[in-house]
Amino acid sequence: MVRQWTRAGLAVAVAGCTLLPSASAFRDAAPTLDADTTRQLTVAAGTLLDRRSQALVQQRHGDRRPPAEILGVRISPRVAGVQERAVRELETRNRAPVEGGPAYTGARTRLDGGKAVRTGDRITLEAVEHTEVRYDSGKLTQSVRRRFEFRARGEEITLVGEHVLDPAARPVNDPDLPAR
Repeated sequence: MVRQWTRAGLAVAVAGCTLLPSASAFRDAAPTLDADTTRQLTVAAGTLLDRRSQALVQQRHGDRRPPAEILGVRISPRVAGVQERAVRELETRNRAPVEGGPAYTGARTRLDGGKAVRTGDRITLEAVEHTEVRYDSGKLTQSVRRRFEFRARGEEITLVGEHVLDPAARPVNDPDLPAR
């Protein structure tokens, strides 16, 4: 009788163990993407930010529309529209660090420390934007944490959103309109 209870107990324990998710199932729920894909997403997102920074400096842009695709990453029509309006606004904004001051003479933006995580068909990239704008007598340097949202369908990845993660940050290359 004890032997039967032992066998029954072992059978229940084995059955229970097969129903528990493995540790790898928890790890795979939101896997970090490989370095090449993360770099691809970072370059695509950084290109849009750099275009906005350049709008602070240059008097005229030939085409305000962002590219439809950057390194194989598509730009959603909604994000493209927001970017186009942002560049237009930044081109007409006072291009000086202080009202009436010297105009910006150069700008450079890069994204660092990007970490991309995939959950289902969504990819989230968090990175730190470093922007430096120069003017006659100096420069202004700013670092801002940003999140970029992508949608993945098969091999196609599309940038669908961007958000500033620091609530008090006022990035110099952000328009006054919401960048969502």
